[in-house]
Amino acid sequence: MAWIAFLVLGLIAGVIARIIIPGKQPGGFWVTLLLGVLGAMLGGWIGSALFKIDAMAEFWSWESWLFSVIGAIIVILIAQAIFGRRKTA
Repeated sequence: MAWIAFLVLGLIAGVIARIIIPGKQPGGFWVTLLLGVLGAMLGGWIGSALFKIDAMAEFWSWESWLFSVIGAIIVILIAQAIFGRRKTA
């Protein structure tokens, strides 16, 4: 059950990160959701590594949400840097 909550948290974090980041992000809605899930995993890892926060323990804790959104922003910005500047000939 914790993994389902973590996926939902990542999906919502991806949407929030997409709203926060200005401009056009690469990919569509589904790509953003996938990047949000990856970002939630990254944010959970950052929170546990730096601050000893168990992001998977509590779905409604503000720490889980904060680090998930931060991780999603990081992942979307990395994807934007890699894929956003490609031009077709």
